[in-house]
Amino acid sequence: MDERRKGTAPLDEARLRQRAIGVKLRQMFDDVVNEPVPDEFLEILRKADGKNGEG
Repeated sequence: MDERRKGTAPLDEARLRQRAIGVKLRQMFDDVVNEPVPDEFLEILRKADGKNGEG
């Protein structure tokens, strides 16, 4: 039975790594989503919307 368990150790380690990567990616995504949008970028979007409405 121990021999089968030894074979799953690398698999368990890989799953733990994947889980840790997933947690870190979610944290990074949440940080980016919660960043404020710069005023300059909002102004560019407003101008683009105005041009689309005209033509």
